[in-house]
Amino acid sequence: MHIAMVSGEYPPRWGGIGSVVFHLAGHLAARGHRVSIITRTHKERAPPQQGVSVIEVPWLKAPMAFTRSYGKHALLALKHLHGREPVDVIHIHLPLASFTRKEFRFMEENIAPVCSSLHGSWLGEKQGVIRAAKANESATWRNPNDLAIRLTAKYYSKYERAGILESSVCVSNSESTLSEFEDWYNPPNDFRCEVVLWGCDHKVFRPPNQDDEEEQLSHEKLRKNYDCDDELALSYRPETKTPMILAVGRLVARKGYMTLIRALPKILESHPGARLVVVGRGHMKKRLLKNARKLGVEHALFIRSSMSFDDLAQHFRSADLVVYPSYYEGQGLIPLESLASGTPVVTVNQPPLTEMVDTTVGDLFNSGDSSDLAKSVCRIFDQPQQRTDKAKAGRERVLSTYTYEHNAEDFERIYNSIMKN
Repeated sequence: MHIAMVSGEYPPRWGGIGSVVFHLAGHLAARGHRVSIITRTHKERAPPQQGVSVIEVPWLKAPMAFTRSYGKHALLALKHLHGREPVDVIHIHLPLASFTRKEFRFMEENIAPVCSSLHGSWLGEKQGVIRAAKANESATWRNPNDLAIRLTAKYYSKYERAGILESSVCVSNSESTLSEFEDWYNPPNDFRCEVVLWGCDHKVFRPPNQDDEEEQLSHEKLRKNYDCDDELALSYRPETKTPMILAVGRLVARKGYMTLIRALPKILESHPGARLVVVGRGHMKKRLLKNARKLGVEHALFIRSSMSFDDLAQHFRSADLVVYPSYYEGQGLIPLESLASGTPVVTVNQPPLTEMVDTTVGDLFNSGDSSDLAKSVCRIFDQPQQRTDKAKAGRERVLSTYTYEHNAEDFERIYNSIMKN
């Protein structure tokens, strides 16, 4: 079949949506389908995949408004694509593409049935921004994107509602996201929605291979660069006295980094050799470093703005623990990438993170509570044998449930169920 995917993110935009669309498209193409990606223009080129073509369209470079601008241009590109090469299924990834009910109906009636993926909601993002501001993560006005979400989420939510009312099927990325859409948008009784949690690239994100000399040297160099390189750490031993904590994601308030920095003094009281490595871009870097200096933990904090996929995968393998303190997610892929790498995860005790992470593969803490976060981290470090068990269980969980192979099978079934005869 010919699948047209409408996605506001696609590599080289490696956001959560961009990542899953890239991998899903590649796996669907490997199963014999043709996939056309309609996405926003970018200065760099998308990585090539056999059987996957990329169509770039213009967009207005403005917070939130870009979703509507991109949607209009994407629909024009979709019409032209269908005229050249008939489309069998349209897969729209919300909320980064905004279409009206009339536009959804046009696609359904004149092009092909629509499958809308619900990656989270603007109203949920707004709640996350508000919660983060109340927890003194960062003032909303400091980030134009956060401010735009807080002021316009209700307006743009009408396009999400249009998607659930007019699509042939919706697919939520978590039970939590589905519940949000049902609570806020009051869908009709015949509303059809399935839940398919996204997977991760378990071949890139994998446990260490100590028999690979080059990889072992990379691990040793990385640990030395972050001042957490006792002999046990260099051998991946959980009894290390210099444990490495990793946090990955955009440096914005709703990701909860300030809570993590505030937890660091208590973590260092019990584990003075611990080091925190944060990987991400965003407006909060200076504030995080300033707060670390104020708390006297600057020596234990390292912030990296960007790196290659291979380097990031090595960071996941080399870390002793990944912390994910986000205030809001539609699903959250970082915990899965960590578990796939054989690294336990500490995250917030709320959905959707609790749909993937529990105490058998990590630990949970109360959102925004730095003291509780510190206790969770120390529990992991204080029990090295349990940490080894959690690492093994995490990898097994990903392989059994959260892979792109699973996703491709699920969406192929869903597409077939809505295709016109």
